[in-house]
Parts: sequence; structure tokens; C-alpha cells
Amino acid sequence: MVDFNHIIRINPKKRFGKPCVRDTRITVYDVLGWLSVGMTYDEIIADFPELTKEDILACLAFAARRERSLQTALQDGGLGIEESPILRLHNDMQICQHPYI
Repeated sequence: MVDFNHIIRINPKKRFGKPCVRDTRITVYDVLGWLSVGMTYDEIIADFPELTKEDILACLAFAARRERSLQTALQDGGLGIEESPILRLHNDMQICQHPYI
């Protein structure tokens, strides 16, 4: 797995603390979004020459580690699904939802 610690950085003053590639304003989520719509590494690098193939691989490694950490927390009981903030927000929205919206 790619060591992304020197590539992916989190700065609360940049992009609201989202993980970014080095000193750019390009987030991990931006790169994942481009890949998800079928852009190739070469197309991404052509559009954003400040990125390298290693940067793109670091974004994938970061996302994989984050997913694995979440799954481990769920399995270890560290965050029960019923305690999930996303599920709680979803349930609150259903309760508060206006009938005409």
C-alpha cells in the first residue's frame, strides 16, 4: 500500500479541514469523484498538472485505510450502527420532514 502520510494533509484552514493532496486545494474526495466517473490517471493529471500518479494512488490508499478503520470500529463495537450520527441525522430528518416537501 502507498504511504500517503507525506502526501495527504489535513489543515483546518484549508477546504474546511478536508484531507487534501499536499499543499493544493484538491481534496481526496475530488480525486475519488473523478475516478468514479471514469477519468483515467492521465486525464486527471492532464487537467490538474500539479498532481502525480503517486498522489492519485495516495488518495486511494487514504480512502481504503479510512474505510477499513470504520469497519473495524463497527465490528469492535466502538460505534454501533444504531449510534451512527448519519443514521441519527437521517431519522431526525424523517421526523422533521414537512409533508409537502
